[in-house]
Parts: sequence; structure tokens; C-alpha cells
Amino acid sequence: MTEHTPEPDDAAARRAMVPVICYPNETLPAPDLALYARAREGAAKIDEVIVPPREAACFRVAAGQFFRITSIDGPQVGDLNLWNANDLGERFYSGKTRALHGTHLTTGERMWSSFPHLRPMATITGDTLGWYGMDEFGGSVHDVIGTRCDPYTGNLLSGAQYHHCCHSNLTRALADEAGISLQEAEGHVHDVLNVFMCTGFTRDTGQYFMKASPVRPGDYLEFFAEIDLLGALSACPGGDCSAEHTSDAAACFPLRVEVFAPQEAALAGWESPPVNGYDGSHGR
Repeated sequence: MTEHTPEPDDAAARRAMVPVICYPNETLPAPDLALYARAREGAAKIDEVIVPPREAACFRVAAGQFFRITSIDGPQVGDLNLWNANDLGERFYSGKTRALHGTHLTTGERMWSSFPHLRPMATITGDTLGWYGMDEFGGSVHDVIGTRCDPYTGNLLSGAQYHHCCHSNLTRALADEAGISLQEAEGHVHDVLNVFMCTGFTRDTGQYFMKASPVRPGDYLEFFAEIDLLGALSACPGGDCSAEHTSDAAACFPLRVEVFAPQEAALAGWESPPVNGYDGSHGR
């Protein structure tokens, strides 16, 4: 049982202090959603990847193209990793994305890359679950708070040796796509965007929770690729995450990834964002 020190006399006053947003985002470079929408209207589908249940698959998207993740056959969540297709050292930074946008992402918000690059990798341009908002439990969809289910935590909590957690799925998929060893691939797998997953923090204990995803077949999350991307998507063994993961108990379904290329000149005036402008001197 956790013991707490006695409350000080001014405890109520300390708790009543008004919060301050850590990273006001009004000055972030805004995506030109109207331009993206016009480019998307005439875009042609050029690729499709089906991610099997409890597995992961990789896909590639060139800068200026769109990719769409769609639920098919049944409610299913997915764990998404993104890398710079030309440099695995530049990858999605979920913590900074969370700090800039909040715990859950939707249309108009971006997936930002790791230091020292810190630039937009992808912009969300379509979200059929945007209506969900925040529910009475504090839950919402498409989170950047969960890390990904993994075999190490499963072993820690239950002694399991389960190999189809999203971490392992993503590791195998990247190793196969990049032609590298599992050990090297694992070092590049990172915290995810939990696509379609409905999550939050409990009000009393502050614990991370999941609940049944509101996703249904036909729902999708669509992105505009700001740079050349290599993506990996895992169809989580938790299915819709209404009960458990790190096992084969949940009903699981495939996910579809489609890539669309705009017509030539549809993005006139658009440029892929440069790497972050910090000079890298760190005061020396």
C-alpha cells in the first residue's frame, strides 16, 4: 500500500493552479488542406497492401502521394510505424507529436519526425471516425500515447512467449522489406500511431486504458506523405481491443493500405518540408 505524506495546509491552493499549455501550436506551419483536397480528387490508385490479422506489412509512399488505411471484414486496430524511405534514422516521433497536437490525432494534424529532423512526415487528410471526439471515460481514437503491444511486457506480466505482438510483427516486416536482420530491424521499430484504437487514461489512477474501437468496415484514416515514406502497419492481435491482446484470443481482421498518386502538376507550389532549422550547435 502506498503511503502518502500529510497534506500541507495550502494543498487546495496548489491543486487549483491554472494549467499552462506546454507547446502552444498556433505558430506551427499549417498544412494547405485545400490544396491537398484538390490534389486528392484526381489521384489514381497505384498500390494496395493487405495486412493479415496478427501480422504486419510494409508499404512505400512517395512525397506528394496519399495513403489510406481502411478497416475491412471486421473491427480492427492497427499499429503504424513510419520512416524516411531513404534514411531509417529519421522516424516517427510519437512523444513530440503528442506534445504538439495532443493524445489523439485527427484531420489536419501531423506525424512529426525524430531529432534532429523534426519535420512533418505525414498529414492526416481524412478521418471517418472524426465524429467520435472524447467520450465520457476520456477515451478517443488514433492515439499517440500507447507504445505498441510487445513480447517483453507480455513476458514480464504473464511469463508468455508470444510472437505476434505488434512490436514483433513490425520487426519481422521491416527486416523482410529492408533486407536486414531481425536484431537490426528491432532497433528501428518505434512507438506508434495506434490507428482506430480507442484509448485514454483512467480518472482515478491515471492508467492507460483501451476499449472497444468504434471502427467498422469501410472506416479509414487517410494521410498525405510530406516526405518519401516507408511504412509498416501491424493488425494488432487485440482485434478491436475490447478485451485483451498478446494472445490469439481476440477476433482479428485484415487491414488495407492503398496508395494514391495525384495527377501531374496537381501540387503546383508545394514543396516537401526541409529538416528542422536548428543549427545543432547546442551552445558550443
